[in-house]
Amino acid sequence: MKNELADVWFYNQGWTAHDFQKQCWTEIAANRSGILNAPTGYGKTLAIWFGVIQQYYSASYQQQISKQRKKGLHALWITPLRALSKEIHRVTEGVSADLDLDYQIELRTGDTSTANRLKQRKNPPQALITTPESVHLLLATKQGQDYFKQLEFIVVDEWHELLGSKRGVLIELALSRLKNINPNLKIWGISATIGNLGQAKDILLGSSNTGVMVKAKINKKITIQTVLPDSLEKFPWAGHLGIRLLDKVVNIVNQYGTTLIFTNTRSQAEIWYQQIISQYPEFAGLLAIHHGSLSDEVRVWVEEALHAGRLKAVVCTSSLDLGVDFRPVDCVIQIGSPKGVARFLQRAGRSGHRPDATSIIYYVPTNSLEIIEGDSLKFAVKEKIVEQRIPYIRSFDVLTQYLMTLAVGDGFDPQQIFAEITQTHCFESVTQEEFDQCMGLLLHGGTSLKAYDDFHRLELIDGLYKVTSRKLAMRHRLSIGAIVSDLMMRVKFLSGKYLGSIEESFISKLNVGDVFWFSGRQLELIQVIANDAIVKASEKKKGVIPSWMGGRFAISPDLGIAIRHSFSNIHRKSGQSEEIKFLQPLFLEQERVSGLPKAEELLVEYTETKYGFHLFIYPFDGKLVHEGMAQVIAYRLGQITPATFSIATNEYGIELLSDTAYELNEQILKQIFSPANLHADINSGINVQEMARRRFRDIAGIAGLVFQGFPGKQMKSKHLQANAALFFSVFSEYESNNLLLRESYDEVFDFQLEEGRMMKAFERIDKHQIIFRKPDKLTPFAFPIFSESFRERYSNEDWQSKLEKIKLQLIDG
Repeated sequence: MKNELADVWFYNQGWTAHDFQKQCWTEIAANRSGILNAPTGYGKTLAIWFGVIQQYYSASYQQQISKQRKKGLHALWITPLRALSKEIHRVTEGVSADLDLDYQIELRTGDTSTANRLKQRKNPPQALITTPESVHLLLATKQGQDYFKQLEFIVVDEWHELLGSKRGVLIELALSRLKNINPNLKIWGISATIGNLGQAKDILLGSSNTGVMVKAKINKKITIQTVLPDSLEKFPWAGHLGIRLLDKVVNIVNQYGTTLIFTNTRSQAEIWYQQIISQYPEFAGLLAIHHGSLSDEVRVWVEEALHAGRLKAVVCTSSLDLGVDFRPVDCVIQIGSPKGVARFLQRAGRSGHRPDATSIIYYVPTNSLEIIEGDSLKFAVKEKIVEQRIPYIRSFDVLTQYLMTLAVGDGFDPQQIFAEITQTHCFESVTQEEFDQCMGLLLHGGTSLKAYDDFHRLELIDGLYKVTSRKLAMRHRLSIGAIVSDLMMRVKFLSGKYLGSIEESFISKLNVGDVFWFSGRQLELIQVIANDAIVKASEKKKGVIPSWMGGRFAISPDLGIAIRHSFSNIHRKSGQSEEIKFLQPLFLEQERVSGLPKAEELLVEYTETKYGFHLFIYPFDGKLVHEGMAQVIAYRLGQITPATFSIATNEYGIELLSDTAYELNEQILKQIFSPANLHADINSGINVQEMARRRFRDIAGIAGLVFQGFPGKQMKSKHLQANAALFFSVFSEYESNNLLLRESYDEVFDFQLEEGRMMKAFERIDKHQIIFRKPDKLTPFAFPIFSESFRERYSNEDWQSKLEKIKLQLIDG
């Protein structure tokens, strides 16, 4: 079907529309919903947008709106990031300007002023570009549901990013309500490739909506190069190699016009920025830093400078992963393991961010053993191995918040809402009894909190449950959302200039006068006033790097499969990749002093040093899975021979260190690696209750049990933790079937301990042959894990120098 507006605009640009764009326009014109999957830089936004505005300007729709007494909202475009919202606004506004359309498009995010929000409420634009939280804020206003009565389209951008989070649950709930307000609503998702794309479509469109899948038949060309060091460290340690490759990274930057240098954590970004600027001062003014804790002002400046081509390179984190559109960069560098194939591809796509261009990405390992991941990533990309996004189910904290949102707005009929929410993927298994328990929490505090007036929040007025307290309503609106983290403190100069935010747990460890690196600057802490850390610029040479809680994530199961595939190729006599060839001396040394496992083998090493008795195991399943596995194995060993263990893990293996010698043989090893009774041993060997107690703080915050404070007057994290811990204890003692309490345990098993992945690892190992070795010294595989535990015992300088001495002894030996 022809799209006249698109035809004119594309003709004027001198472009030809892709087949997937034309297919989207045809499906939208036929009033279908669906999901679009296409590579970055090929015009996904335009594929949906021209369908939306063509429908608006169709004769039938214009006739329909001429009968409306008041102009209403036509399209809602939801994005996960404010920066992405601004980009969508820029592109769509450009189309309206080029075609001289009277189609008004506005932004509504956390940055939108109160005056503009009021104006948008009274006189809606045709299209509103916003975030999941802002949609719920609109539902939490009086006549909020009327606001959406004329809504024709909802577009959810970067749906794959939202799917595996509680923000995705917010989307599911909002859609369940909006579909009821307007049954003719057309819903479109835009998603990068994920392993469960079909499920992603089903969750977005809901149980009653068939919808279509539009996939771009475009093979994006990608060039992956591993940056190899000049010489190989046979005894690598974590984080050691990265900065040693600084000169090579700078050489790459100098070869291209613009480069994005991706790190996995904000701390790592600060380190790399500081190292480049201190060793290459000529980059001053040409190098910038971009991560989620910097102020909007700083990030916007960086994005605009990139767009204008004023920067040579930007050191960044996932804050630049998504579709923030600046002038395409020429090259991408990934520092360290990207932990996932999809994340690696997303970052690669930031270069050559236009049709027919090749994406160029350099992979920079941070230790010798990590070099093999260059081979793994190439294999995964070639075989099109991409991760699934696991959706949340039964998130009662989000459901409780949502019910409160509706009550603060126009009020709700519980039976109608129960019927709606059970049509969503997240809540399809919820029983009437469980829904009533959520209602009970808001009506009277549930079984345990009935005596407290604070938890009598809803009133039944004319058949609808509502919140009548203005104070409660205001507190709730300030708490809407499902993004949880450690409490953040604002970093400010004495002049009042705001630099960004750091987690309170980091600032609480500093004394006045201490120096730390932040926003690419050396800062000295002057004082802490309420929620503000007041700083001044410092000339001192030594400073600590902030460590943010958000930086801890493990390799994905799919990258784990690719890594195990690479290790299985070590034994091949020909056709080896450059990474495996380069690592041959390390592998030969490993084989000489211990053993080199094949695909269906598990290597276990038992070594005695002056530090104690070390048990090393190499499942290659990722750090987070290894942490849980290690605690189960330590528990099982302790049942055989009582011993106390200290535990260290990395992405490849596990170390259990004890002062006690214990007998080990293949029969005992088979016993401790058995998948039998795993759930019971997790409960016995791991302090699951303490983990659930910590998880409960976030759940209590989302559900509204604890209030985090007003803007600028947030509660201190220790007070929040204490309040949440009190509820946890009360529920544990008096209401053990409490839904929020159960949810905290479920999330620990599903997401923190990753019980499903742990079970698969134990089941796989159960089928493997165990290669048991007793080397007389630490091996190349063992050394990186040993260095992780060794780090805990010494200050940074002592740790590095002592570790170098141990390494020299191993090499000499």
